[in-house]
Amino acid sequence: MEILSPVGSPESLPAAIKAGADAVYLAGKSFGARAFAGNFSDSELEGAVGYAHDHGVKVHVTVNTLVKNREMDEAVAFVRFLRDIDADAIIVQDLGLLKNLSSVDIAKHASTQMQIHSLEGLKWCAENGLDRAVLARELTLDELKAIVPDSPIETEVFIQGALCYCISGGCLMSSHIGGRSGNRGSCAQPCRKKYTTDASVGYLLSCADLFGMDYMDDLRDLGVTSLKIEGRMRSPAYSYLATKAYAMADKGETGKEFDETMELLRTVFNRGTCDGYLGGVVSPVQSLYPDNRGFFIADVRIVNGAIDPSQIEEPVGLKDGISIFSGDEKIGGFKIMDLDPIHVPFKIKDGRYSIYRTYDPRIDEIKNLIGGAPKLKGETQRKAVRTKLPNASHRENRTLLSFYVSTIKTMEAALPYADRIYFDNFDKMDEAREICTQASREFVTLLPRFDPLDEFRENEYPVMVNTVSQYRACKGAKRIYGSSNLNAFNSYFPLNLNQITLSTELSKPEIADLMAHYPGNAEVMVFGRTELMVTRDPGMESCTLKDETEAKFPVYKDKRGYSHILNSVDLYLVDSLLDLKKMGITSAGIDLRKRPPALAKAVGEMCFEPSKSGRERLVEMVGGATTRGLYQRGV
Repeated sequence: MEILSPVGSPESLPAAIKAGADAVYLAGKSFGARAFAGNFSDSELEGAVGYAHDHGVKVHVTVNTLVKNREMDEAVAFVRFLRDIDADAIIVQDLGLLKNLSSVDIAKHASTQMQIHSLEGLKWCAENGLDRAVLARELTLDELKAIVPDSPIETEVFIQGALCYCISGGCLMSSHIGGRSGNRGSCAQPCRKKYTTDASVGYLLSCADLFGMDYMDDLRDLGVTSLKIEGRMRSPAYSYLATKAYAMADKGETGKEFDETMELLRTVFNRGTCDGYLGGVVSPVQSLYPDNRGFFIADVRIVNGAIDPSQIEEPVGLKDGISIFSGDEKIGGFKIMDLDPIHVPFKIKDGRYSIYRTYDPRIDEIKNLIGGAPKLKGETQRKAVRTKLPNASHRENRTLLSFYVSTIKTMEAALPYADRIYFDNFDKMDEAREICTQASREFVTLLPRFDPLDEFRENEYPVMVNTVSQYRACKGAKRIYGSSNLNAFNSYFPLNLNQITLSTELSKPEIADLMAHYPGNAEVMVFGRTELMVTRDPGMESCTLKDETEAKFPVYKDKRGYSHILNSVDLYLVDSLLDLKKMGITSAGIDLRKRPPALAKAVGEMCFEPSKSGRERLVEMVGGATTRGLYQRGV
């Protein structure tokens, strides 16, 4: 199998290559999902491709952020430049960008952000010019067994490194809370913050790092093409050690050198490890701390500023770096200068503490082996590109009202105001459809966000899909609607849908610009608790999450075991319906899933007969505050 290694900066390139990588992935200065890594200028990219190829290593370049209309020319020009410098592949998320790259002769890989998690998704990729898919990190080994062997394209699976708590490609928490979009490469990592529920306190959304070495043989037997190591934000030493460990394991090499490599890997970066979901649907969360503490070596009792080394089972040596923690609090860190006992070189109260090794002198040897960054230079220049925006002509019809609901009672309260119902309760689907039909309202089956075995299909009635997998699986449906989870971000969005729902990360000017050139029907969400995350973590129950600012995020667990984390306040753009109509928006989305019938009635009344008193009553019903989301500020 291919060992695919992270290269976040020129310094990490020789590290990954000297450690045995078959391929590396890296990014330019824009359009990469790790915007805060060092990354590469155009000249450095050309040099990096040449350097890697001289060592028999392939280069995959990430172009895996969502792209706005005004950025499309630059994005396409960048990919053409990558082709010209002989990069081996690009990794892409944005469907509009993919459409504009159909004539560019370079291998294209679907980013994990594209949410490819089923065989239907892999078939869609094959039909749309993609050569490989980086599969969703939420898949179990059993699910991979049902998907990978019949894949018409190459498959790539994450094997090591950080895990997202949210289903890949669907996280809106960072953008809606902090204005930094994970889909745009600037995640603020809200999952690494501390949260409180009625039952617990801690880093409740913080995943331990994936460590999947025990699954390599199984993945090889399935026919997985590539094993991906996450870590472009980490050090060159991490790139070296992680790559070496997996390269050795892939070759079946064991012994002292392998053991030392694993020991140093656990030291150079460690926030705890887990199997992810490879071993089954178990919680990947390590809630005690969210950061790199190094390798845990012991809980010890410190007396008179000294540590008796007999309390430490792991070997320690002179000049090892250790950190001392009391619960959440870091007391301090130092290099060991004596061993019998180990003296703490600062004042510390007698008591019990946790000790982590953060440094090993052998890491200096690795740094010397890696050396400095090679000189990476190139002369190829980007050529300007002008993409052709689609033509659009929208009639100023009344903006339809589409209600998202989960219960028949809330649906019935919405029906006097609704033109369309999106319904997600499969236990009540037939009954709800019959009621809507009798009321002469359009009824649309809303599919679940994640469906690895393609179990949920609709090929008779109207349906709303969340992924390209579902889009392909439901080709026979009477009408197909696209949810906001498809991340429609520009006018080039290619899927042939009855209607798209625009990304909730777009601002008012960006919506106007998109609609000026998008010829199809489009919906904008105007009310409701925006779904910020959907997680497969079985440890998350229905509750209220409270963050360190006292904001409260409702969480509900659905019947399939997936938990949905909603925004702390309701989106309210009902007063912008006229503006949206002028832009050409054909439908306004009102999300009332898990909400009471009285709220559906109040929102419907405000849409039909807006009033100050009605607005005040509605705001009071939802807790006293609303938000305009990213409509005013964008990302």
